[in-house]
Amino acid sequence: MTAVPVSVNTRRFRRVFGHFCTGVTVITTCDPDGPAGFACQAFAPLSLDPPLVLFCPQDLSDTWRRIRERGVFCVNVLADDQRDLSRAFGVRGDDKFDGVRWAAAPSGAPVLDGALTWADCRIEAVHPGGDHVIVIGRVMTLGECRDAGPLLFHKGRYTGTAAVSPHEPPEVVDTLLAWPRHTDWI
Repeated sequence: MTAVPVSVNTRRFRRVFGHFCTGVTVITTCDPDGPAGFACQAFAPLSLDPPLVLFCPQDLSDTWRRIRERGVFCVNVLADDQRDLSRAFGVRGDDKFDGVRWAAAPSGAPVLDGALTWADCRIEAVHPGGDHVIVIGRVMTLGECRDAGPLLFHKGRYTGTAAVSPHEPPEVVDTLLAWPRHTDWI
């Protein structure tokens, strides 16, 4: 098979990387103006020691401005039954928290009711990334994990995982963060 070069434009870029399945998170903070948050697919755990995560908001986002000014945020990992919550946080507007139940993490950032799990973080570094920024956060507190599947996004649609039998052994992929033998990671 020979690779055929195709020009890179926004539409094609979205289509190609829409084939990369991502988890869905909602990044939140709370300041004197109240709670703020946005749905975010560009999230990843980064380091175990120290415990770091990263997310990539649009550089000109008002929510990102509020997170940056406050210096703390909470990563809410959404469960497969939280599609409507993701949709609510995936649009611009000030009323995203209308009717949404939440509790404050130790930093004061909102932990959304029913989240699969969460991480309370403080900003460690911010790097430019085109029309986005790359935010590295130090994890200060971790939440419990709910017994549910994750909400995923693939090819422009929400999806979930297939049921996994508890009798099947876990996959052996030694370069992923979920692998329990961290000393084998590259």
